[in-house]
Amino acid sequence: MTGIDIILIIAGALCMILGLAGCIIPIIPACPLSYLGYFLLHCTSTIQFSPKQLLLWALLVIVVQAMDYVFPIIGAKKMGGSKAGSWGCTIGMLVGMFIGPVGIILGPFLGAIVGELIDGKEASKAFVAGVGSFLGFLAGTISKLIVSVALLVVFIKALI
Repeated sequence: MTGIDIILIIAGALCMILGLAGCIIPIIPACPLSYLGYFLLHCTSTIQFSPKQLLLWALLVIVVQAMDYVFPIIGAKKMGGSKAGSWGCTIGMLVGMFIGPVGIILGPFLGAIVGELIDGKEASKAFVAGVGSFLGFLAGTISKLIVSVALLVVFIKALI
């Protein structure tokens, strides 16, 4: 094992740790960082993953990353939200990204509620749509956690 290999392994491990942190801290791109750690391990002279493995993990990361933004909208819609609630959820998510972790959690929830209220829904129905967006947020978080942990397991097994 060369010095470069050790640097790549350490950098990969740091990416894995940051990726796990990103599952909880929404500003950090969880799965892309975990994948970067996996890819850095692949770049060593001693551990090689097949092109098929690299591609499948990359596709899974892309899908989970996209669904992380779509799940709150789907959740709001499934809980009876209208297009106004979906738009509110989306706008709340975008605004929340600039506020920080609390904004990312509450933004879609509050946005869906405000969208539904603007559309003329009663407060109880608007709240239910907000709950749906929050459940969608949780689904996205759990999806990121599953993929990041799976990549970490592959990373550790490859090192052992």
